[in-house]
Amino acid sequence: MSLSTHVLDTTLGHPSPGVPVTLEFLGEDGWEATASGQTDPDGRISGWPTRPGRHRLRFDVPAAFFPEVTIVFDVADEEEHFHIPLLLSNYGYTTYRGS
Repeated sequence: MSLSTHVLDTTLGHPSPGVPVTLEFLGEDGWEATASGQTDPDGRISGWPTRPGRHRLRFDVPAAFFPEVTIVFDVADEEEHFHIPLLLSNYGYTTYRGS
């Protein structure tokens, strides 16, 4: 199974390239980083591996009012692809499970 994300700046109406993102897995000893990188010129990261259990994505967006956005989600089906977009504005953000 794999994970992708897409960061969009809704204030400016375009993708957000260069956003540092970390994927973590909640193991027996706490959170452990499993992947990290930056969004590409289209604001995307794809192909990150996941496994059943609790995960979180941490987005480092220091130019915004919320300097870090953390999205926690559960993976149950190891055959599914997960796409988790992040829509940013100056004073807010939203996310959803995409396709």
